[in-house]
Formats: sequence, structure tokens, C-alpha cells
Amino acid sequence: MTAAASLDVPSTRATAGLPPGPRGTLWQTLHFLRDPRGFFEAQYRRYGDPCTLFTGQGPLVITGNPELVRTIFTADPDIFEPWPVSLLGIFFGERSVIMSAGERHRRDRKLLTPPFHGARMRAYGNIIVDATREATRAWKAGWEGPVHTTTTAISLDVIVRAVFGIDQPGARERAESVVKEDIESLQPSILFVPALRRELLGMGPWSRFVRTRGNLDALLYGEIAARRATEGRGRQEPREDILSLILGARYDDGSAMSDGEVRDQLITLLAAGHETTATALAWALYWTHRDPSIAADLRAELAGLGPGAEPDAIAALPRLDAVCTETLRLHPIVPDVTRRLRAPLRLGDRLIPANAGAGVTTTTMHSDPLLYPEPERFKATRFLGTKPPMFGYTPFGGGSRRCLGAAFATYEMKLVLATLLATFELELRDRDVVPFRRNVTMGPRGGVRMRVLRRRG
Repeated sequence: MTAAASLDVPSTRATAGLPPGPRGTLWQTLHFLRDPRGFFEAQYRRYGDPCTLFTGQGPLVITGNPELVRTIFTADPDIFEPWPVSLLGIFFGERSVIMSAGERHRRDRKLLTPPFHGARMRAYGNIIVDATREATRAWKAGWEGPVHTTTTAISLDVIVRAVFGIDQPGARERAESVVKEDIESLQPSILFVPALRRELLGMGPWSRFVRTRGNLDALLYGEIAARRATEGRGRQEPREDILSLILGARYDDGSAMSDGEVRDQLITLLAAGHETTATALAWALYWTHRDPSIAADLRAELAGLGPGAEPDAIAALPRLDAVCTETLRLHPIVPDVTRRLRAPLRLGDRLIPANAGAGVTTTTMHSDPLLYPEPERFKATRFLGTKPPMFGYTPFGGGSRRCLGAAFATYEMKLVLATLLATFELELRDRDVVPFRRNVTMGPRGGVRMRVLRRRG
């Protein structure tokens, strides 16, 4: 979860024992919302690393130091709980795995892990490739537009088919419309400023969110009920979509998730897996075409597999993996990873008290020249034959709360990028794309405008 945006002026008592940090102002809040990396870097320059942000959710100690990051990610997981449930729980499901802690978090994570790993995850490879081809059916020579729109459509199709298990064309289109409206209603203003969550005669961002979330709930509960009814009639053919796998999973005591719990997990998977993957893909297309030799090298690597390569063989290509890894280094979709302490934690020479937050500023760590020489350059070769530093690369968080869908997201990213490069020759139309705040995530302003030069197949 990302840091709370509203910063408060702390009392002297609240600062006792904590690292120094800024006294909150409206300008500080706006700076964080507009440019989180620049905001974090400014605090480290002034106060050192770690430093403390005094937020509306309490003091939050942030760091981009890999040794301190190691301390956070290897600490006893029972001393952490999500930060901040009160701020974001309503949007991402208060009973979801990312909002739980302790024993509940462990049991939910154990139940939810299998669909995102191994053979079960790889069963979605053909869905991903098909979704990519379908979304680009209209791409002919001369087509021009923002590719983020297309990668968003691909990611949405994958979510609806692979996660929700909705595969009939008419039903898919209706579901995608409902999901898209819900995602677009998540504005930064209501995400980070609770005071703006007010009904205004059915107008404004909060009213829109309440309306679209109601439509999404109707869709999800309808699918859950239909799936349970099918199971009750003794359907023989097992379904491989993630919703069906969650409904069929059992805790160690033999119990299953309730409908409400399943709904919250689906909301989380939607929020965490749709916008993030679509945005990462748009950045990957930007960098692979800002230097056309990168795209050419990837095509040569893909050609080495021959026609009709299996999705798993594509996903295992080392250069493709390096490009995706470097993309997520430069653009870690969520700029920071935060947790609240249930017990004190020694962080370097400081003892951070219980109820304070501990956060990793991924954007600053990923641009540390000691970890990544020439950090502003897109240099995928830095990851050829070598893996990123374990506590210096955190696009999916780390430790016991690392993103459950990390493997699925990178798998999807590789297959979509490979399918696009194998099918089209593209030209970048805007070489100076900059990040901007979309909601919790940071996306490319303008959507990465590209033109199709020719279709290869």
C-alpha cells in the first residue's frame, strides 16, 4: 500500500525517538501526490535516510536504504499490519489478504497462493496471447494512438477471462464495461483525502465511485452465486479460472471463504492486477521503441524459438525477462510499500515504536547509483545473466507480504510484449513521456503514443 498523502503537523511528544522529518503542509501533500519520487528524494536530502513523515494516519518512517529494507522485510511478520486500512480498505476490500494481518493473513495467503504459481498459472498463457491479438485486431499500417489504452484493454480482458472466468463474448463485454467504470472512478482525491468522501446530490467523484462499485458488486456476487449453483448441480468438468479455484479451496480446518471474503479477494486482484500490468506494458513499449535496437534484439530472440512457440518457452527468454525487469526498475508502478508496526522495530540506530508505520520508498531505491550505475538509463543488459539485488528491487514489495500475483503479472507482461513485437513494427511518436498520478499508481502521461509501421503476421 502507498503512503497516506495528507501530512499533519506533529506534537513534540509524537516525534520523540523518531527520525527527523517534514512538518506537514498542504504543499507537502500536493508534492507527494504529484511527484512521489521527487517528494521522497527531497526529504532524504534534507533529513537523511531514514526520515519520518507525519501523516493523517500517524508517523511513517520511510527508507530507501537496502540494509534497512532488509530489516523490514525479514522481520517477524506478526509485528506488521497493513497501512492504512482505514484509508484504503473501503476501496480494496477490508477482508482481503492485503488488508489482513497475523494468523488470518497467513491462512488466507496459503489458500490463495496456488492459482498464481506453477502449472495453474501457466494455463492462462493462451488466454493472454488471445487477448492481445483480439485487442489489436484493428491495428493496421498507419494506425496511431496511445498504447496504454490497448494494454489496459488487454489486461482487462485477461482479468475477466482468467480471474473471473467469464468467457462468453456478450457477457465478457458487459463485465469489462462494469470493471472499467469502477477502475476509472478511483480518483486520487477520494483515495487519499477521506474528507472528500461525501455524497453531493449524486454528483462528484465519491458519488460516482459508490455507484460504479455497486454495479461491480452486483457482477461479482452474481458470478459467485452462479458458480456455487453450478457446483451444487455436480458439474463434472473442472474450471481453471481463479474465481473457481478460490471457491473450491479449503482452509486446513476444511472451511471455505464466505461470499463476502471471496468478493474482497476479487476486488483486490482487480485493483492490484489490472492497472499495474497495463501501465508496466505501456512503459515497456515506450523504452523498447525509444531505442529501436532493443525491440530488434527482442524480435531476434523470439525468432530463435521458431513459429508456434509455447507461452512458457517465450516467458523463459532471458532478454525478454531482462527488459521487463528493467522496466519495473525504472517504473515501479506503486512508488512505496508501507506497513504499520504492532510492536517496536529497531531500524538502524532507531527504535521505531508500535503503531508507527515503516515504509520502503521503491522509487528512490531503484534509482540509487550505488545499486544501479547510470540509474536514469534504460539498460536491460544489466539484468542479463544476473538477478536484481534481493533487498534493492521491490516492484512487488517484499517479505511475507510480497504481492501474491507477482509471478502472474510478469508472466502476462512478457507474453503481451512478445506477442506485440512479433506481430507489429511500431514507431514511437512521443519521446518525452513523463509519469503522472493516475490513482494509487503512476502511469505515463499521454499513454505512450505510437504508430504501426507494418503488421508482420
